[in-house]
Amino acid sequence: MIKEFKDFIARGNVMDLAVGIIIGAAFTAIVNSLVSDLINPIIGLILGGVDFSNMYLVLKGTVPEGASLQTARDSGAAVFAYGSFITAVINFLIIAWVVFLLVKSMNRLRDATTKKPAPAAPAAPAAPTEVEVLQQILVELKKA
Repeated sequence: MIKEFKDFIARGNVMDLAVGIIIGAAFTAIVNSLVSDLINPIIGLILGGVDFSNMYLVLKGTVPEGASLQTARDSGAAVFAYGSFITAVINFLIIAWVVFLLVKSMNRLRDATTKKPAPAAPAAPAAPTEVEVLQQILVELKKA
C-alpha cells in the first residue's frame, strides 16, 4: 500500500495539480486585490459611491435605521443580505473577465513564441542538363 501511495504521489499529473493549486492560491490573492483595491473603487465612483454589500432587508428583529449589515447581524436580526450577493456576482464577473484577458494574453504570447515557420514554396523544376536535352533530341529524331 505504501508503494502504491508513493507511485501515486510521484506521478507527474499529481505534482502538476499540486503546483497548479499553489499557484492558483497565490493568483487568487492577486486577482482579489485587483478587484477589491483597484476595480471596485472605480465602479463605486462611477455609480456614485453605491456599496451593494450593505444592502439588506430585515426579516425578523429590530435594527437601527441605517445600520451596516454587520451591525444588523451582530444584533441577532434575521437579514436577507441581497447586497452581498450582488457584490459577489459583480466580483465574479470582474474576476472572470480579468482571468479571460490574462489567458487570452498568455495564449497570444505562447502562439507568438511557438509560431511555426511558413511551409516552403515547392521548388521549381530544375532546368534539364545538356545530356538530358541531347537525349530528348535523339528521341525526337528517332521518331521522325
